[in-house]
Amino acid sequence: MSNPDRDDAVFVGKSTKPEFLALALANRHGLVAGATGTGKTVTLQVLAEGLSRAGVSVFAADIKGDLSGIAAAGEAKDALVSRAKDMGFDYEPDRFPAVFWDLFGEQGHPIRATVSEMGPLLLARLLDLNDVQEGVLNIAFRLADEQGLLLLDLKDLRAMLGFVGEHAAELTTQYGNVSKQTIGTIQRQLLVLENQGGANFFGEPALALKDFVRVDRDGRGTVNILAADKLMQSPKLYATFLLWMLSELFEELPEVGDLAKPKLCFFFDEAHLLFDDAPKALLDKIEQVVRLIRSKGVGVYFVTQNPLDVPDKVLAQLGNRVQHALRAFTPRDQKAVNAAAQTFRPNPKLDTARVIMELGKGEALVSFLEGNGTPSMVDRTLIRPPSARMGPITAEERQSVLAASPLRGKYDQAVDRESAFEVLQRRVQSGGVAAAGGNQPSAVGAAAAGGGILGSLGGVLGAIFGTSGRSRYSTGQLVARSVTRTVTNQVAGQIAANLGRSIGGSMGGSVGRAIVRGALGGILRR
Repeated sequence: MSNPDRDDAVFVGKSTKPEFLALALANRHGLVAGATGTGKTVTLQVLAEGLSRAGVSVFAADIKGDLSGIAAAGEAKDALVSRAKDMGFDYEPDRFPAVFWDLFGEQGHPIRATVSEMGPLLLARLLDLNDVQEGVLNIAFRLADEQGLLLLDLKDLRAMLGFVGEHAAELTTQYGNVSKQTIGTIQRQLLVLENQGGANFFGEPALALKDFVRVDRDGRGTVNILAADKLMQSPKLYATFLLWMLSELFEELPEVGDLAKPKLCFFFDEAHLLFDDAPKALLDKIEQVVRLIRSKGVGVYFVTQNPLDVPDKVLAQLGNRVQHALRAFTPRDQKAVNAAAQTFRPNPKLDTARVIMELGKGEALVSFLEGNGTPSMVDRTLIRPPSARMGPITAEERQSVLAASPLRGKYDQAVDRESAFEVLQRRVQSGGVAAAGGNQPSAVGAAAAGGGILGSLGGVLGAIFGTSGRSRYSTGQLVARSVTRTVTNQVAGQIAANLGRSIGGSMGGSVGRAIVRGALGGILRR
């Protein structure tokens, strides 16, 4: 037997029986836990390989670089051949379709998101803001929506915060207290983020998450590998980025119910970073996303050293468990061992708490969902050897994979189109700064930089004839410059308000979609 995988399941290892992860239940999420050096990365690779063979795409963060070896064929070493034979199959080296990603664009395709897509809730956590500072950030997002200003990168956000600071007195009566000291604090935190390389993440072209869900010509799912060795130097950026991706998947993917196999399995390594110091509102959102995203065909697997790193509400959603060895040197360690043992379905032939401390490298306690979704009895399991390389690929091999990537050229060059920074800069230069307040509908606000009513009209024509967002604003600006000489601001504002009431609903949804989504928190659409 050369390949022990079944059509409906992934072979993970062997206990007293073969241990399979059922594909139909792989979207019920999972946990891979264990102390450093016990084999978690190898288990992650085994799961990724099996899912790829089954046509399921995978996303995984590569903390140490070892997971990159999945793109290269393994070697038939004696230990691997012997273990495979003990499990009843012949070891065959294999390689898998991999796409490399890197927030810094050094070891893979760059990943970018716009500031508006990230939203104020996640940005506030990324910048470590308090409640007052987060409130001011929300005001900046709200005002950008009303003024029709696109927040794409960090210089857009800086410019928008500067605009809020300049109009603090006007904004205070409508939105609440806005102090220049608070604006200054947020600006300093943005500087810290830029120094950590965060500016590379914000901008365009923004990531299209559908590019994660791909199969090659042989029907194998793509293994998307995020180079995270450098990213881990900024752990809050790492955790916030992965949480953003998870929430975007939840928002963008359609409801599909329970499929024969997932569309995508998402592996969140160093999962404790997601939950450390997270406010209750954010933890509630994480729990809600994890609970509901399975209906979108996505399985989420947390990889961490200690099961206690994951809050109970989230842990309860993780039906597929692989527990590597834990060491109990302190009372907290002993508590973790006992907690891990109690989360498994008991096996009367096994002292689970004792075995957790006795497991060797490449061994684990395994319990997968089976049948009607009930967990199997926990059992001591030898993890199968991976078919691809165990360990990192070379820099030359990585470049070869990137050169053959189906996404080559799509994200590699940054695009800086007109957005809040350019519009506000032009307003200052022309001396035509718009009012900070106002209750304009989004459709009218989107044309504020373009000269009121005819800016909106240009946007409508652009929407009808399929022009881009940037062309739509530019059209309004060009026409408005020649007309506003003869139309007073008061009359133009009244006409704009009337037009906004009639078309604001449809156009506002088109122009402000990403910004409104960001203002709602960037986590999920209720």
